[in-house]
Amino acid sequence: MRIALPVAAAGIAAAIGAALLTSSAGAASASPNPPAVPSSDSPTLAELEQRVLGAAAHDDTAGVSSAKSSYSSSSTVDAKIIGGTTTTITTAPWMAQLWYQDETNGVYFFCGGSVVSPTKILTAAHCVQGYNWKAYGAIVTGTSQLPDGDLNGGTVTAVHRQWNHPSYSSRTIDNDIAVLTLANPIKATPIKMATSTETAAYAAGTSAKVYGWGRTSSTTQDVSETLKTATLPMQSDTTCSGFYGADFVKGHMVCAGNPASGSDSGTTSACNGDSGGPLVVNNRVVGVVSWGVQDCVAKGAYSVFAKVRTYVGAAYPRIDDTNLSLDHKADLWVRNASTKTGYEKDSTGTSFGARESWGNWSAFNFVLQNDLNRDGYQDLLVRRSSDGDVFWKHWVPASGSWATTKVADNWGTRTRIVIPGDLTGDYLPDLVSVDSAGKAWLYPGQGNGTFASRVQIGTGTGWNQYNVLVGHGDFSGDGKADLLARTGSNGYLYLYKGTGKSSAPFSSRVKVRTWSSSTYNKVAVVGDVSGDGKADVLARTPGGTLYLYKGTGKATSEIFATRISVGTDYKQYDIFG
Repeated sequence: MRIALPVAAAGIAAAIGAALLTSSAGAASASPNPPAVPSSDSPTLAELEQRVLGAAAHDDTAGVSSAKSSYSSSSTVDAKIIGGTTTTITTAPWMAQLWYQDETNGVYFFCGGSVVSPTKILTAAHCVQGYNWKAYGAIVTGTSQLPDGDLNGGTVTAVHRQWNHPSYSSRTIDNDIAVLTLANPIKATPIKMATSTETAAYAAGTSAKVYGWGRTSSTTQDVSETLKTATLPMQSDTTCSGFYGADFVKGHMVCAGNPASGSDSGTTSACNGDSGGPLVVNNRVVGVVSWGVQDCVAKGAYSVFAKVRTYVGAAYPRIDDTNLSLDHKADLWVRNASTKTGYEKDSTGTSFGARESWGNWSAFNFVLQNDLNRDGYQDLLVRRSSDGDVFWKHWVPASGSWATTKVADNWGTRTRIVIPGDLTGDYLPDLVSVDSAGKAWLYPGQGNGTFASRVQIGTGTGWNQYNVLVGHGDFSGDGKADLLARTGSNGYLYLYKGTGKSSAPFSSRVKVRTWSSSTYNKVAVVGDVSGDGKADVLARTPGGTLYLYKGTGKATSEIFATRISVGTDYKQYDIFG
């Protein structure tokens, strides 16, 4: 039987830019502010610490698999690093401890994870599916030590939301990847995920490192009190399938390590307690610890990981999934053209709920949702009509209020402003604007509402040929943010696929539709409206019918599914953001 690799908590108990500004000047006159963000009802620090310490003193496992194979007769879900060496949190600052204590149902366990943004933890689906992490979980970062009565200098944080791959199978442990959203941003340095085009990292023989606090011997359930690491050579799909047969799913899984010797001596392997932790090549997570054989040292066995390059297209939108109602579905912000009242309309997945008034927003001619500081709360970028100044409005949980910062001066002549997401590969949202001369500029975000020096996108001046330039997320399913552009002359809709490189952030455009202005006079992109992990598009007819085009993840003419009408009264709105 294959076994996923979290650990029983009892084992732990046994072990134990040039044109942009950064200023608050003028901010006071950039009112109004959005309504207060509802409290996330996070537990107190004392409650979180109790969850951690309580989980460490009990015995249970996560994600038990019922899959049958010839490699084990036990259904215990376990994981460790055998043959590793001690390392420090300074070396691996992105390592996270995932603790779960459900006293009502008697469930207690521990997994590993990786900090991939200030509010996001990448881990294994078998550590997440079927569990209520908001109610019973806690995340510890910033320490290489497991708790032994206290957190040993670590920081404990609540979980706000959870997502696991919708096709995860607890029987086969396939599609074993998940993302937890923290209630508050943390200071731990994030690590990036492998890109969808990564190949060299997966070549047989490539040196990789696995990290975790799991078991260090096949003869005891005790785990390591201190963070461990081990170097493993990547193995080919043929090698992995040769040992595991059909249990190993090519393309979805990757295995690493030299063949186990049959005992601790001569074996270097992930094991119980390492579940959800990272396999790292060149400072990127290429695999997530998933499953292996019972006690981890069966002769000829390898450690098996979820292949991150396959899942980055599904996981990355969860990293960029901030929205107004704090669920996994992007919401719509609109303004009534006559009254200038702003409204929030929360997504249900296939439509939008009743509108919620935000008061009078007559001072602005541009409003755009974003999360420039990656704190998990939706921000707004707004442009003041009177002088073209651009302001960043962001929620400050510590004060329970909105802050307003001027980020650009006199941008009244900018014809387009877009925040599509991360265009440079650093997991921080970037900004694109088009000036009156038709030049497009990339402003690399720095994660705090400020931007690095701008870089011209290409050398041309033809960007004003587009009467639509929008983006918020990944349309092609490769884990990189993209843009959509529509020409005013013929209505051709083009996809500009993101490359993840600041020097050339987009590939050559690909025509995906013909949408003239007489077909749709407003096109908006606010992210993943349906909640399926793919960026969607909203398009309004001149008569006021708004259609949802769900993204398919295909960079072709099949980029959208069949449109769905989400309402017929949208003619009244002049701003969609």
